[in-house]
Amino acid sequence: MKLSKLFTKTSKNISAQTESINAKLLIRAGYIYQEMAGVYAFLPLGMRVIKNIESIVRVEIDKIGEELLLPSLSGRDRWHATNRHDSIDVLMSTKPANEKALAKSNTEYILNPTHEDIITPLAKHFRTSYKDFPFALYQIQTKFRNEPRAKSGLLRGREFIMKDLYSFHTSEADLNDFYETAKASYVTIYDKLGIGDDTYVTLASGGDFTSSYSHEFQTVLESGEDTIYLDKKNNIAYNKEVATPEDAKKLGVNFDELEQVRASEVGNIFPLGTKFSELLDYKYSDAENAQNVVWMGSYGIGISRLMGVIVEKFADEKGIVWPSQVAPYQYHIIALSDEANIKAGEDVYQALGAEACLFDDRTSASTGEKFADADLIGCPVQIVISRQTLEQDSVEVISRSGKFDSFMCRLDEVETIAARLA
Repeated sequence: MKLSKLFTKTSKNISAQTESINAKLLIRAGYIYQEMAGVYAFLPLGMRVIKNIESIVRVEIDKIGEELLLPSLSGRDRWHATNRHDSIDVLMSTKPANEKALAKSNTEYILNPTHEDIITPLAKHFRTSYKDFPFALYQIQTKFRNEPRAKSGLLRGREFIMKDLYSFHTSEADLNDFYETAKASYVTIYDKLGIGDDTYVTLASGGDFTSSYSHEFQTVLESGEDTIYLDKKNNIAYNKEVATPEDAKKLGVNFDELEQVRASEVGNIFPLGTKFSELLDYKYSDAENAQNVVWMGSYGIGISRLMGVIVEKFADEKGIVWPSQVAPYQYHIIALSDEANIKAGEDVYQALGAEACLFDDRTSASTGEKFADADLIGCPVQIVISRQTLEQDSVEVISRSGKFDSFMCRLDEVETIAARLA
């Protein structure tokens, strides 16, 4: 993509009400646009990052589940059936705006924040024999939460993108086996996203789903909204919210001996047990044709939230620093503004491919503007073309993160850059 053709432009000034690091940088760099508090448009650069995150998630989740797409809108009867209509305080509802339609139907719709209530009747429609189990279904979809004060950018929005997976089993033992498989898949996902070294499986309360424990995946982050106790020896963490004396005794943990750090949740998994299947009367027929209740699990990953966490995790004083796995482009070609540099930049752009490159071909931008924009946008590798580099028939290759020392590469060898960085 040539920067002169890119739909968006970088900006220096944003609303003083924008508090979070991720929102400030993503808005300034042209990745997202704020429609209102907690609601963002994902612009072309932002969509490339979202798609890269989704791709990494899909590769692993496709191994354990089948993808579908459920409706964002549901009738309130679904939520009354599970007794959650009034118990979930962030549930968002809507009614027809047209007065005649409202008077005629008096219908309330729910903008779904999660889909246990929706997918269980669907699964019940298709799978009722023990021979049909186990199975798992997932989607990547927009969700809604009526956050009272959405102030953390992509970390806590009123509208967000999430991967949610649901598994169905004939026994608790089978659910437990799948639960561990899903947990391992999550660990692989965070490794591939570039945050695995600082992301911990974290014991948390069961929340709305269970009366015991569930697991979160928490990424260590100075600006994180949670506090966790780190047990690096056993590679596990505990959310401070569950760290009561009773928990310490039950788990055999002395929380006072563990390091406390700030962290941000990037995923969670819940053993639902038979809660939803009992409420929605989902049973299967066993080999003797007896009816038995179905066991379920729920597994979530915040796709757009991950984008915000990655920004906050790796950003520096100059701007965003994307890991190569999720970056919108691998290379940012900075051709300083004279005809010879731009022409050489075009040659490099063609050699490396438009899909891999963001090419600053602007003739009106100053050298300072070009470097500042490249640092703000945060592509992993910067390729600089100037009068000095052309005198050596070369380009300068720079790591945005400092991962490698800068080096010169001959113009006729730029296609080897990827191999040299591998």
